[in-house]
Amino acid sequence: MKILLIHQNFPGQYKHLAPALVKQGHQVVALTCKVKEPQVWQGVQVVPYKIHGQSTPGVHPWLADFETKLVRATSCYRGAKGLKQQGFTPDVICAHHGWGESMFLKDIWPEARLGLYCELYHLTEFPFLNFDPEFPSNNPEADVLRIRLKNLNNRLHEEVMDAGISPTRFQASTFPDHWQDRITVAHDGIDTELVRPNEGASLQIGDLTLTRDDEVVTFINRNLEPYRGYHIFMRALPEILKRRPNAHVVILGGDETSYGAKPPKGQTWKQIYIDEVRGRIPTPHWNRVHFLGRVPYERFLAMMQVSRAHVYLTYPFVLSWSLLEAMSAGCAILASDTAPVKEVMTEGENGLMIDFFDKDALTERLCELLDDADLRAHLGGNARTFVRDNYDLAGTCLPQHLDWVARLGTLDPRPVRA
Repeated sequence: MKILLIHQNFPGQYKHLAPALVKQGHQVVALTCKVKEPQVWQGVQVVPYKIHGQSTPGVHPWLADFETKLVRATSCYRGAKGLKQQGFTPDVICAHHGWGESMFLKDIWPEARLGLYCELYHLTEFPFLNFDPEFPSNNPEADVLRIRLKNLNNRLHEEVMDAGISPTRFQASTFPDHWQDRITVAHDGIDTELVRPNEGASLQIGDLTLTRDDEVVTFINRNLEPYRGYHIFMRALPEILKRRPNAHVVILGGDETSYGAKPPKGQTWKQIYIDEVRGRIPTPHWNRVHFLGRVPYERFLAMMQVSRAHVYLTYPFVLSWSLLEAMSAGCAILASDTAPVKEVMTEGENGLMIDFFDKDALTERLCELLDDADLRAHLGGNARTFVRDNYDLAGTCLPQHLDWVARLGTLDPRPVRA
């Protein structure tokens, strides 16, 4: 087949799928705004398109999100027309439609089958809206309307989607009922041979070398922010450091905002919560807290492999890859009992779970975990087994994705509505 991949940050979720499709003998082309010049990556022809246009100053704030997606959609449309003029006609288009790029591609190739990466549908009821009482909506009625508009991109894509794929049951369940029979649940997969326990691992932080012999507590966000429980973890930190005099706390994450509300202008969530707790943490204790920012994958992996206990907190939202990677590395995990987490973790079996907001329970159960080597071994071993059995890249997930693409190619394409 001729397969077109669409992702604004290619390869993104197609990192493993794209080369595997090439190995099967398919012609695979990726259209992306990430590169400036055509190139070949692992057998994939990577074709650039240029973003034309920008957001309109003063546009209605509810429309700004969709306008950004529309700019990408029309820009990708131009790039796709160029591909068609060069004689390329895909049998299948696979797209992460979250940025709007694939909105008009069926207008160019109506006979192509469109498969979407269905990451999330924005819902307006609790706990998706106003989950965290610390950040209440200023205007709940208006937010319902705003979020409905935020789904406009999803809705326009649904009209032309031949099939969808979603990494977790939780994420798939956010989509309306009339999507469900077209969505397959299959995770992108964890390379469990790469992400595995390593008794000889070490993590260098300046002059400090941390190993499996040290009491290392780890916490990871893509960006340090409330959506992933950073504020709860930081508020537990003074008592954790007091009760664990030998512990080193290693925190990974950037200073920006990935999800949810942005901090007040000129501030970062990271610094806001450092400032909140720093006065209750003596300097010798604070010296055992290490913010690493964003790091190369090898350093992230070393961090997971030296971790004695890993803390993962999240709102009801997209499940972080880092949780499954921590499980694959054999970490003993303390996590929030929110919906996406409960899909992969069972209390006492492959992790410990607490209420998202209970910082005191976080401290107590973390200390319980750090004090009990047998419990850590039990939970970490079961966590790795669970991921190997259900989320292994080579054995489970990649074959599922390849099968999904093959089935996509056999469908009768849905027509574009007038």
